Amino acid sequence: MSARRLDASALRDWAHTAVGDLITHTDEINRLNVFPVADADTGTNMLFTMRSAWAHADAQSGGDVAQVASALAAGALQGARGNSGVILSQILLGLAEVITSAAADRGGDLLDVDGPLFGAALRHGVALVAVSMGDPVPGTIVTVLQAAADAAEKCVVGGADLAEVAASAADAAATALERTPQQLDVLAEAGVVDSGGRGLLVLLDAMTATITGHAPRRPAYTPAPPRATASSSVSARAGVPADDVAPTQVPQFEVMYLLSGCAPEAVEHLRAGLEQIGESVAIATSGGDRYSVHVHVDDAGAAVEAGLAVGTLNRIQITALTGSGGSRPSGGWERERAVLAVVDGDGGAELFAGEGAHVLRPEADEPVSAKQLLRALVDVGAAQVMVLPNGYVAAEELVAGCTAAIGWGIDVVPVPAGSMVQGLAALAVHDAARQAVDDGYTMARAAAGARHGSVRVATEEALTWAGACKPGDGLGIAGDEVLIVGPDVTAAAAGLIDLLLAAGGELITVLTGHGVDSAVGEALQAHVHDKHLGVELVTYHTGHRGDALLIGVE
Repeated sequence: MSARRLDASALRDWAHTAVGDLITHTDEINRLNVFPVADADTGTNMLFTMRSAWAHADAQSGGDVAQVASALAAGALQGARGNSGVILSQILLGLAEVITSAAADRGGDLLDVDGPLFGAALRHGVALVAVSMGDPVPGTIVTVLQAAADAAEKCVVGGADLAEVAASAADAAATALERTPQQLDVLAEAGVVDSGGRGLLVLLDAMTATITGHAPRRPAYTPAPPRATASSSVSARAGVPADDVAPTQVPQFEVMYLLSGCAPEAVEHLRAGLEQIGESVAIATSGGDRYSVHVHVDDAGAAVEAGLAVGTLNRIQITALTGSGGSRPSGGWERERAVLAVVDGDGGAELFAGEGAHVLRPEADEPVSAKQLLRALVDVGAAQVMVLPNGYVAAEELVAGCTAAIGWGIDVVPVPAGSMVQGLAALAVHDAARQAVDDGYTMARAAAGARHGSVRVATEEALTWAGACKPGDGLGIAGDEVLIVGPDVTAAAAGLIDLLLAAGGELITVLTGHGVDSAVGEALQAHVHDKHLGVELVTYHTGHRGDALLIGVE
């Protein structure tokens, strides 16, 4: 099999493969995590950062290899999590800047990345990481990246092609990874290799697999019996039991935020200030005037105030480092469970978002595709997602999108809601404290219990089950059949409500679509008050397209 060119399509595929491989290795990487803080989240943070990079690039349709690389870098910076995420964002920025510069040198005509460019990108990544992290610590991801860049440059000098350069870089990274415990005492004491370096090896192997079609075989990196270190030997010779050595004090909080509107000299002033109050300081650049700031501190407020003194902050995140290692959702997600609702109309989006759901809106008159659904599920940022399709996602697209998301480590539960009124009924009983299967069953039962129909305006003369209709008539529809023909929307809606209430009900929900006058809701309110005592009717203007009204009875 011939090697593949690293063009825009291949670069997107690499990002997708990298995310999938990080999912596979997240637990392994987390178990290796002892430096700079043993909080077992390096794999999670790299996965979350790479997911953000992929989602940003995937949302950009078309584009050349330079544009895709820039999108990956921007997404990584925006979604960077933890020290390792900041470093990953700078590696991707190194790739983007080298490719963009090469494209400019060639008059914008750059179709793919060759071996020399890939080697230069790794070298530039080393430089950017060094700038963002300050003095690099031997035996960390920076050491592994340095070895990969050295090997890539050596291959380029020998005239190797891209496949050979990528494979040599990955193999050199693997060798350097094995040596990390010899360079950093804390790794030797724990019997592990560097977790960030292991994550980088996953990314380099994913590149080799993308280009050649063959993934390198690596051993499972598991904690081994700890080896003696210089510090432990000194303690033993001094007659001090190892257990009596005072443990290093771990800062209480990890603080991260995006910084903008800040001059370069002020960034260095900020770095110096953060180094005085904390450790593990990293300030990553986007290549423009935006920065991602990371620090471990005891005083989280002081870290935030330091940033406010030099620029504008957003996406501020403060995470407890002590006693919180096992409390985070698995897979790098920000929350354990969430609801994704597919809705139409500005009012519909506000209504569902106000009830706590994340919203996906169809584009124009196009149904939601599996790809759009997958991207929305990733963007939700939850380990478990209850999906309310609300009639806007075809069955085959729903299955394909949910299946793909499950393959990415998201526990997806599609709830059979065929209309927004059914979706509201399901959302009303959602309880994230219940087990996912219980929550999904309860929501599905609520959706099924909401009898629903719609009213639309006839556009031509036709013969229906309820008789003949002419343009402008109101058509009351339930179960895909016209059951009511009225002179207008209000009359058809009143007749449909009477039919839906024949089997009982206490609450009627009416969603009015684009262009429907508020007088329609008022007239239906009066009709229910006169004809159905004790039944409550609520009306929301969602502004959805298509049917004039959506009606549900519970």
